[in-house]
Amino acid sequence: MFSIYKKELQSLFYTPFAYAIAALFMFLFTNTFNNSIGSMDSSVFRFAFSDIFYNVIFYFIFLIPIMTMRTFADERKFGTEVLLMTSPVSVFKIVMGKYLANITVFLFMIAGSLLYPIVTAMNGEVVMGQLLCAYIGFFFWGAMFIALGMLVSSFTENSIIAAIIGEIIMFAFLFLDDFSQTDFIGQFPTLQKVLYSFAAQPRFSYFSQGLIRLSDIVFFISAIIVFLAWNYINIERRRWKRG
Repeated sequence: MFSIYKKELQSLFYTPFAYAIAALFMFLFTNTFNNSIGSMDSSVFRFAFSDIFYNVIFYFIFLIPIMTMRTFADERKFGTEVLLMTSPVSVFKIVMGKYLANITVFLFMIAGSLLYPIVTAMNGEVVMGQLLCAYIGFFFWGAMFIALGMLVSSFTENSIIAAIIGEIIMFAFLFLDDFSQTDFIGQFPTLQKVLYSFAAQPRFSYFSQGLIRLSDIVFFISAIIVFLAWNYINIERRRWKRG
């Protein structure tokens, strides 16, 4: 698994790809941070960063499919999937190695945002409890959608198509809670309850408010496991077809 992880990191960090994604994330975070500063009524900074993270997840939804679109699609497009499938490395290790590489890029992006709580703490006050919860929730949220983006990438050899389909599915997840609250869905209480139970945004909102609930952690971890398991099954199926 480490060999796959190392290979993926090299492909991400030895090219401008990871740095470009991180730069875009920092641009979005900076813009949201500046807007929050501009709307303050007081000259004293006192941030929990909950609103910033809550707004950033909407913009970040554009970046995750770009991060993950090449994970398996490019392997199929350039024919390197054959070498990958015939290697002695198990499919489980291939999937986990690629997933951990993407998570590493994600953590690299999050690390850059730590600059803003530090600057805020130097000039005012940071609500540390809410800040920590927001970071934990943001990590789980991103980790879940990275697993989903990799799954989408495993179904196609066109990375652009993988990105587009990933965007559509992730936006559907993002607005699933709003859709479940519509008047039409409200006519079917059972369906409404089921749809809302799969919504990720309300669960993230609890983290951003400084609340860590076991049910929310279980939801994100379960979703990650399901997406990675589905990814494993899809890759294993193609491996068997190749003999």
